[in-house]
Amino acid sequence: MKVETDSKQLPSYEQPPLIEVVCSVQFSSLEGLLSPHLGVLWQRFQPDYPFCDDLTPITPKIEFSEQQKIEQVTISNIPELPRVWFINQDGTRIIQIQRDRFIYNWRKVDPDNEYPRYNLLIQTFQDHLAEFNRFVKEAELGQIQPYQQYELTYINQIHPGQIWQKPEDIGKVFPDISWQGKSSRFLNNPDSISWGSVFNLPEQIGRLYASVKPAIFNEKSTLVFELTVRGIGGYTSSELLPNWFDIAHEWIVSAFADLTDQETQINIWKRRG
Repeated sequence: MKVETDSKQLPSYEQPPLIEVVCSVQFSSLEGLLSPHLGVLWQRFQPDYPFCDDLTPITPKIEFSEQQKIEQVTISNIPELPRVWFINQDGTRIIQIQRDRFIYNWRKVDPDNEYPRYNLLIQTFQDHLAEFNRFVKEAELGQIQPYQQYELTYINQIHPGQIWQKPEDIGKVFPDISWQGKSSRFLNNPDSISWGSVFNLPEQIGRLYASVKPAIFNEKSTLVFELTVRGIGGYTSSELLPNWFDIAHEWIVSAFADLTDQETQINIWKRRG
């Protein structure tokens, strides 16, 4: 069954607290993919992504699977391949590749960096994924379809200032999370507050993970508000991939509007719609 997105216009913000967006697709491991292949692949992206880096691979995780509940140890004679980053000139865009995953990031590295908006970001993700798919076929490394899982993540950073100053002020930003600071309480005000919830999307096409965590940025306390939709349902082909991400985007934007204070959305982040 195909789940339709809501036809109404989603809210947007002139000054959102957004610092990073991550689009990811997971597939069966390409055991034949080796370091030399990644070097050749980098040449295709290198004009726009002149820098590279190596990181530890991300562990696979499948929603609505019994594998989530069982710790498995995989024994393989194939050496582990690092997760490779291809990075653009100003560091705002990253292509990440490992044997079973393709990821595209936008991140804010400077206060003047503007979020390119979802439509452009998701189109770029699809274009880069299609290029990777062509490379895999040409190099006879196997195939990455049907896809196993998608993931869309929005990361927001909410600094102390106009909205909140101390952890006990968290309810001013997130009305569903509030600290009742009564003088009769045994406990004093918390040093930090963390919160997380999980919501199911219809027809088991995914889950929305919402979390608020304290962090240190430039030696100052801040709040990181992360929204992730992970899953796939029946959307396992390239043709249906955009539909799944549109649904995930709608849930993330709607969840942001649901979980944050409306006056803050209007007065601080300049909500439109």
